[in-house]
Amino acid sequence: MADTHVDHGTEWLARAGLRPTRQRVTLAQLLVGDGRHRHVTAESLFDAAKDRGDQVSLATVYNTLRAFCDAGLLQEVTVDGSRSYFDTNTHDHPHFFWEDEGRLSDAPSDQLVIAQLPDVPEGAEIASVDVVIRLRKKT
Repeated sequence: MADTHVDHGTEWLARAGLRPTRQRVTLAQLLVGDGRHRHVTAESLFDAAKDRGDQVSLATVYNTLRAFCDAGLLQEVTVDGSRSYFDTNTHDHPHFFWEDEGRLSDAPSDQLVIAQLPDVPEGAEIASVDVVIRLRKKT
């Protein structure tokens, strides 16, 4: 990877106050090194690291993704009870889930209108609203 990818990943970690360990820098490079947003699963990020020749375990990938989420660097998007995607774009926005491909992508937020949310129980507040629109090819 080019030095700019390393620098971008290291700066990303520093903004969140995370120590730039070798594994964190490696995964940060893959996530944000080119400056583009992406959606990954732990498995796809692990495969990308392995394909690049980086030594990192799947457990480390899971733990690092959790640390990145806790630090506000990633947004976790749960598609169903068993599959989570991690999004480098942490601003509120809807997603398309392409069922045929098992792929998550951003949906245009300027076209989404939520007219009303239900009243929340007493003593609670809405932390966020996740919108995942499932798509499949027409038959």
